[in-house]
Amino acid sequence: MTTLSLKRFAVLALPMAALAMTTSAHADEWTPSRSVEFVAPANPGGGWDTLVRTVSRVLQEEQLAERNFAAINVPGGGGAVAWAQIARDSGNPHKLFATSPPIILVPLAGASRHDHTDFTPIARLITDYSIILVEADSEYQTINDLFDALKENNSLSIGGGSAPGSMDHISVAGLASAAGLDASSVNYIPFSGGGDAMTNLMGGHVEAVITGAGEAVGQLGEGSQLRALGVSSPERLGGGLADVATYQEQGVDYTFDIWRGVMGAPDMPEEAVAYYETLFTEMLETDGWQQARDQLGWLDAYQDSETFGAFLDEQKEQFSSVLSDLGLLRQ
Repeated sequence: MTTLSLKRFAVLALPMAALAMTTSAHADEWTPSRSVEFVAPANPGGGWDTLVRTVSRVLQEEQLAERNFAAINVPGGGGAVAWAQIARDSGNPHKLFATSPPIILVPLAGASRHDHTDFTPIARLITDYSIILVEADSEYQTINDLFDALKENNSLSIGGGSAPGSMDHISVAGLASAAGLDASSVNYIPFSGGGDAMTNLMGGHVEAVITGAGEAVGQLGEGSQLRALGVSSPERLGGGLADVATYQEQGVDYTFDIWRGVMGAPDMPEEAVAYYETLFTEMLETDGWQQARDQLGWLDAYQDSETFGAFLDEQKEQFSSVLSDLGLLRQ
């Protein structure tokens, strides 16, 4: 090739290289091309549903997302039904779901063939706490009143919105143990979500319910059919739960936090993960989110995808020990 030809080739190659770099950069900047399916793996009214609808609303009101986040409820199996559906949608960057300790606990108890390693961690968002509820006219005024009754009559039942061996069961079992009972003796009745559990409490089908504080706050207050006996936080929460005493204030040395976050379909593209990480980071800084968070008694507890994934692995080790003590660990 002559010197003149080489110069002409170089002149032509420069804009082509620039175009290739621009195209590559644009490819890395992924954004949704359609509505994002945001799944709550339970009936309306529970903790997952509350997180999904709160996040979707704030993203819309703050005009942060290019596309709508469509809240979808897929109840059943303590989350297992939804997880089975999402697991079949590998690589889909438009499908997310709310997650919390059951993504670890339900598989460990043998109630789901899918666990956290089958999905894409996106971000941990908040920490919530457990709360014990009774009917407004219940004879029980404190946590100790309830557990004294359970000691005398172990047929009395406590309902929860997750499967046996899952989050609500683990939370109340630990509380019972701290209150001097055999954790395995608690007559735990599972329902399909926190909302369903509270409905059954109001119907007189269980003595008490354990659920997430955030999902219960809307059911409490003047004129409510329900009343809170205690909350698992180390200090009293704000907002509508400021009057609820902690377990520790009542002489039961026990706390339990319920982290909640977002995961995606298996093998989600890295550029989609990066988009959602940035989106949720921006959301946490908005006034709309902070107002909703405080009203629900949540605490921000953000972790990015990589950190959240490592945290989930640690949770699996911790919960394996608890389930083993309850005799619920799948062998």
